[in-house]
Amino acid sequence: MAGSALWMIVPGNAALSAIVLFLIAMPFLYAARKPVHELVRSVGHLASGPLRLASRWLLAVARDMKERNKAVLLAHGREETGQLITREFERVATLVRRDLEGYPALQRRLLDEITRVEEDYKKCGEVPPPPPEWVEAVDAVAKVKNGNELVQRVLEEINSTIKEIYQKTLGEYRNAYEERHKILNGFMPFWRSLDKTLAQADQKMTSLNDRATQIDAQIDKYQEIVKKTDKAEHALTMSQLTQFFISTLVLAIAAGGALINYKLIALPMSEMVGAGDYLTSSLRTSDVAALVIIFVEATMGLFLMETLRITHLFPRIHNLSDQMRGRMLWIALTLLVTLAGIEAALALMRDMLIADKAALLQSLATTAQQHVANDGWLARIPTAGQMLLGFILPFALAFIAIPLESFIASVRTVGGEALVLLARATAFVLRLAGNLVRNSARVLVTLYDVVIVVPLMVERLVKARPDGAGGRNVSEARLKSHDVDEHKLVARRN
Repeated sequence: MAGSALWMIVPGNAALSAIVLFLIAMPFLYAARKPVHELVRSVGHLASGPLRLASRWLLAVARDMKERNKAVLLAHGREETGQLITREFERVATLVRRDLEGYPALQRRLLDEITRVEEDYKKCGEVPPPPPEWVEAVDAVAKVKNGNELVQRVLEEINSTIKEIYQKTLGEYRNAYEERHKILNGFMPFWRSLDKTLAQADQKMTSLNDRATQIDAQIDKYQEIVKKTDKAEHALTMSQLTQFFISTLVLAIAAGGALINYKLIALPMSEMVGAGDYLTSSLRTSDVAALVIIFVEATMGLFLMETLRITHLFPRIHNLSDQMRGRMLWIALTLLVTLAGIEAALALMRDMLIADKAALLQSLATTAQQHVANDGWLARIPTAGQMLLGFILPFALAFIAIPLESFIASVRTVGGEALVLLARATAFVLRLAGNLVRNSARVLVTLYDVVIVVPLMVERLVKARPDGAGGRNVSEARLKSHDVDEHKLVARRN
């Protein structure tokens, strides 16, 4: 208490002592006004300058990252679009070679057959010719009643003979027509086949037209990418963002499948390796062995996808010869099938271990209950299901390479955009902090002037007194000091 009362000028009255001390310090504060102002401004600039510099640097870094991300994104989009265009051209070539290669010969054959059918059809439409005029003349002569019986008989014989010849000719003509009609009737399946063939050709041409439309769209997209337009960049960014979320979702599902797979083989692996064997204080060897099996299955699936050229994570595998890739394919497939069989056996072993444990607990129970044993096929369904699941899950995990490749390709773009946003946000925060520090220095200067407002008011009254040359000198000095302050302020801002 004694030490704290040393500053009191008026003992027992702290408020009055503070006022007296403030009045005593007022001249000193007024005398130190300019140095304090300079000190506060210097400290404000010292703190705000590095913040503003760091903000500008982060903005420059964000621009550079944006340009690099754009270059990488456009290069990836150009490569992917080029591959799509190549595949579309290959499909068109396959379609033309498979379906339209024999189209000219087919067209010539169809035209020949159509011409022949049209000629036969025209012949079938001809009307049998009428009897000659001399037949009518002979008929008229035969009807003439003549007194000579011999002549009459000759004429009648001639008439009957000619009629027989005409009927025979007409019958042969009609038989020829019937044969032609049979020919036309036999052409009905050909017409149906012709119609079907033409419909298939039209469908193939329509499919080829659709392929051409898709190729045009891909080429337009490729041209936009080559021109480095904002539209192409935005489309590729949205595509990569979509691929990122889809691949992340699929990888999460695959992680769930791997967890189920781990649960299937963890218990039997503890019996095989030893449940009491620990690598560390909290990490069991059986757990590590189960995880290693799952990772090896995923690796074999990855190699399988690489040898099939479905994924492109390892360029060295794609550069191998076809014979070597075929060998790797069979090796990876054999190992994968072997591991799947091992997992199926471990799933069976797990079911047996659980059943033995349940039987042991039942035998050790104090109050045994009567249970009816069920050794039928219903009791074996869970075991078969576990074995089937243990055999299928490795093959399901083999396809994890496809979403993994998509995730790796898209995380570059998404991560780059996230870093750009983070750099810009940090630059904004630093610039805001620099402005706050600089304005806080101005506020402190103003507050200091408020504290010493009484001496400042006296100074203004003295300077504002109209006393001739002294007043003009004071006014000129104030103008000069104001100009100097403005120049200093502009220099500091620059």
